[in-house]
Amino acid sequence: MSRIATTGEVLQLIRSGEATTRAEIGRVTALSRPAVTHRVNELLQRGLVVEDAEGPSTGGRPPVRLRFNASGGVVAVASLGASRTQIALCDLAGGVIERTDLVIDVEEGPDTVLGLVMDTWEKLLEGRGPLAGVGLGVPATVEYARGRTESARVMASWTGVEIPPRIAKRFPVPVLVDNDVNVIAMGEHRDVYPDQDDLLFVKVSTRIGAGVVSSGKIMRGALGAAGEIGHIPVRDGGGVLCRCGNLDCVDSVASGTAILRILRERGRDVETLADVTVLVRQGDAETMAVVRQAGRWLGEVIASAVNLLNPSVVVLGGDVAEMFQPLVSGVREVVYQRSTQLATRSLKIERSRLGPGAGITGCALLVIDRILDEV
Repeated sequence: MSRIATTGEVLQLIRSGEATTRAEIGRVTALSRPAVTHRVNELLQRGLVVEDAEGPSTGGRPPVRLRFNASGGVVAVASLGASRTQIALCDLAGGVIERTDLVIDVEEGPDTVLGLVMDTWEKLLEGRGPLAGVGLGVPATVEYARGRTESARVMASWTGVEIPPRIAKRFPVPVLVDNDVNVIAMGEHRDVYPDQDDLLFVKVSTRIGAGVVSSGKIMRGALGAAGEIGHIPVRDGGGVLCRCGNLDCVDSVASGTAILRILRERGRDVETLADVTVLVRQGDAETMAVVRQAGRWLGEVIASAVNLLNPSVVVLGGDVAEMFQPLVSGVREVVYQRSTQLATRSLKIERSRLGPGAGITGCALLVIDRILDEV
């Protein structure tokens, strides 16, 4: 490092394993021995680092190794969905300590929903601590700097709500809020594709949204609106009016809500996506065709994103993508046809491996990265 390394940068060296002894830290950072000692002692006092078993000796007394202390604090997280919310406590490495799922209709509003979430955190926190921060993922466009929901996909009553101050009144720690698909993308990237620094995560559920990882970091855009692919129109969508006021947005023709609507219009008795799953497994030709066409429409939009962003992997998540292989096949068919040869040369299109748990992991990482970077 060419400049004077901060305590936070020393912590990152220890977390990553790049430097785990005082001597190694000195070599990597060019800090003097007293400066290294000062920073390490600060981390030890804060409980973020512990001295581990003695390392191998190269002559003389073996060096004491330093290890990041994941149990040095607790992070409270929640990933809100349209009807189901995942709530958990995580350690400082993002590992889940305890988790519970609640069936909550987010349209009941922020007062009711946040109240239930905070009550649950309080119960989970009994006998644990210290609480280091809070992370929340919501199905809405979020002005990240303020934690303000600007355009809610499935929770219109939340639009314009600044969430962190509401939570900080009860839990006076750093509170970070982001779009639900962004936090899922973070979880998939860190846990499944840590060596892929350019990743596009597309959530296909009640609605459609995307999270973009570029050069290893979430791309949020100027006001947090990056990744809103649900309102990109497709060709030959049939003139369907989207809730945004435009016609044939991919959200209005290829989401779970759209698939149910189309199948009902064609005489299929389907109330939920589970009913669609039954028909797909039975090999119902009409249902298979509808689901695959939804995949093709989605593939149109993803193909444009692939040409623009050149990700190394596209991850399809959300209950629709996870349930329906014909939709994934439709996406692959169109993306490989319509994206450039260079952009698809090594492109992988995969279904999510983490499933719903990715949101919990991403919310934890959102908070951990912030609080540890500020050490």
